[in-house]
Amino acid sequence: MSSTSTPPPTLPDYVLNPDAVLSDPSTTWRHGQPPDYTKTRQFYLQTTSLPALVENLVKNWEIEASYKPLLPEWRTIASPQSYTFRVNGSPPQTAAQMLSVGTYNALIEPNEFYCPAHSSFDASHKTFKRVMPSFAWEVLEVYAGPPRVVFRWRHWGVMKGDYVGTNDKGEKVTIKAHGGDIDIEGVAVADVNDKLQLGSVEVFFDPMAMFRQMAPDGETGVTKEAGTTE
Repeated sequence: MSSTSTPPPTLPDYVLNPDAVLSDPSTTWRHGQPPDYTKTRQFYLQTTSLPALVENLVKNWEIEASYKPLLPEWRTIASPQSYTFRVNGSPPQTAAQMLSVGTYNALIEPNEFYCPAHSSFDASHKTFKRVMPSFAWEVLEVYAGPPRVVFRWRHWGVMKGDYVGTNDKGEKVTIKAHGGDIDIEGVAVADVNDKLQLGSVEVFFDPMAMFRQMAPDGETGVTKEAGTTE
């Protein structure tokens, strides 16, 4: 490289370190302090290793979407005003909408096992963390990148706790823990700027795959109580 060559750009920390935003100073955290991802990170390292810049970006985005209640403090999105999130071709959701309902409720459509309308932001997180205390996420393949990053992802864990939720009919649904794996995959398309901040995200996956693995025998082990909500 000659002395006149332009040095490569410095990449932002949130695509190099999955926990970068956890150390942000003067941050308002939803529960008063940064979340602890130690067990999930250890679980990830024990079961797979597919490091990628997009993987760290998405992990930091998930931290901010789940635990930073003030949009101006999100560093992984290009603009709180223009950012959008879509699932399976549905109408786009804004950052403010995601901040209101939470990532689980933004991803899962009403169904026979779960309904976002019957579960608050915090309740949704408690529901699925009760089932899978460690729910790791990784990028499997990157098909194109930036400014439009297209990638296939995997989300997996072990069903260690009972699932208790409310379905689209307002019924309480219980599935007993079976101790087996829960493993789902999907594809995402993300538009990023020159700082690799997210402008829009569109996710394609089968949201029922998780519930089918929780209750592999269909109705077996599933109980419903009418008129209950979370």
